[in-house]
Amino acid sequence: MLSRTAADLYWMSRYLERAENMARMMDVSYSLSLMPQSGRGDGLDELAMPLLITGTLDEYLRCHGQLNAERMLHFFALEEANPVSLFNCLRLARSNAHAVRGRITSDMWENINAAWLEMRGIAEQGLGRYGISRFCEWVKERSHLFRGATVGTIMRSDAYRFIRLGTFIERADNTLRLLDARHELLGEESELLDDRSARAYYQWSALLRALSSFEAFAEIYRGSPRTAKVAELLLLRADVPRSLRACLVELQLILASLPGENGRPAQRLASELEAGLRYTAIDEVVEFGLHDWISVYIEHIGRLGSAIHSSYLEAA
Repeated sequence: MLSRTAADLYWMSRYLERAENMARMMDVSYSLSLMPQSGRGDGLDELAMPLLITGTLDEYLRCHGQLNAERMLHFFALEEANPVSLFNCLRLARSNAHAVRGRITSDMWENINAAWLEMRGIAEQGLGRYGISRFCEWVKERSHLFRGATVGTIMRSDAYRFIRLGTFIERADNTLRLLDARHELLGEESELLDDRSARAYYQWSALLRALSSFEAFAEIYRGSPRTAKVAELLLLRADVPRSLRACLVELQLILASLPGENGRPAQRLASELEAGLRYTAIDEVVEFGLHDWISVYIEHIGRLGSAIHSSYLEAA
């Protein structure tokens, strides 16, 4: 497969997964902003969280000045000038899909094209008429539909493998960033041994729901969500689909199945990272410091993405 084709497939799926993940982030921040706040009480700090995670807060302040709930939500969701807005993620995903129209199925193309056309309609109407929660659910549904069309219709060739690579590298990075953001927002409260405050409960519950892992947590653990248990679920459990470990298991298997010798650096790194997680206990993570541990793994995932790019996506 040509490296340009592989890159278009890879980034198509990354942008779609990014749109879904950011919709999850936006939904949980909006929901938590409606709760009574311990600070100034307006929920703006919570609404600014997606901007902080994506590194776009400075750009927002440059464009719009002071923090404003309606403008922040629009900037993160529909602002064309914001390169990481949900609007631009779907636009870029559709653009990449169009470039490889001959390598994906008609079901996949029709789904992503319809999603883009509907997004343009939502942008014209504005979030006020559509509703924040309804909009976030729509983004997640469109991502689920595309993923279902991909799994159900495309041949299991290299095209399928590069689509899945993009999905899991993006998902791994986002799970780490979401967990780190919630942990940092709780601050010292998340370090308490009992970790039983109402604020901690709602923060961790919201994170688990955002990552579709609340039911898994309830099935595996007893009691309320606490820092160590939530971290173990989202970092080290291979049976939780959006966990870091589950993503690295998939990445390692996909990379091992790709032909040729060029991918050895990426294959080796993915195997090393997966093996490291397999033999890591949550007590080691907590002792190291959750924020510091996550920061290290965000760098590892970035290195793996770079290795995939240099091995497969750059023209020889």
